[in-house]
Amino acid sequence: MRKLYYGYSDIPLAEEGVEGLKKLTESGIYPDSEKTDFYTSGLIRTEQTLSLIYGQREHKVMDSLREINFGIFEMKSYHELNGLEEYQTWIGDKTGNLVCPGGESLVGFQRRIIKGFKELRKLHAVKELSLRHHKEEALSVVVCHGGTISAIMENTFPGKSGEADNFFRWVPDPGHGYILTIDDGQIVGKEEF
Repeated sequence: MRKLYYGYSDIPLAEEGVEGLKKLTESGIYPDSEKTDFYTSGLIRTEQTLSLIYGQREHKVMDSLREINFGIFEMKSYHELNGLEEYQTWIGDKTGNLVCPGGESLVGFQRRIIKGFKELRKLHAVKELSLRHHKEEALSVVVCHGGTISAIMENTFPGKSGEADNFFRWVPDPGHGYILTIDDGQIVGKEEF
C-alpha cells in the first residue's frame, strides 16, 4: 500500500474504508435523529461516507471544511517527494506558515477551517432556535476529514503552551470523530465515537 498525500484531491474511498464504515454503521455508533442537519465537504469520499452511514440524505456542502491542499505534493508519497528541495523545505517548516507549492500552508488551512466552523455553528444555532419551542435538541452531522477535525478540535480545546503535537492528537481513526455538546452557543462537552 502506498501512503500518499491526498488532501484536496477528489478521490473515492478505498474498498477497506467502505467495509470499515459498513461495520461501524452496523455497530450503531453514529448519532441520528429525524431533525438532523447534514453537511459534507463535497469531496467524493465524504459524499460516499454520508451515503454509506445515513443513506441518501439532503445535505449542505461546505467547501471551507475540505482537507488541506498539498498542492504539487498531492497524490505523491514521501518516497516520491523525499529528494525534492521544495518538499524538504516544506516539511522542515516549524511555523506552519510555509505554503505548499500550488497549495496552502498549515496556518492558512487552519484559518479556513475555523472560518468554516464558525459558519457551521451559526447554521446550527438557527437550527437550535427553530427547535427550541418544541423542546427538541438540534443535531448537526458533519462528514469531513481528519485534518479538518483536528483543526477544529485544536482550536476548540487548545493544548498547553509548547505542546507541539496538539494538532495530531485530535486525528480520529477512519470512520470516527467527536460529538460536541453546545449549550447557549458555547461548546460545553465532547465525546469520541
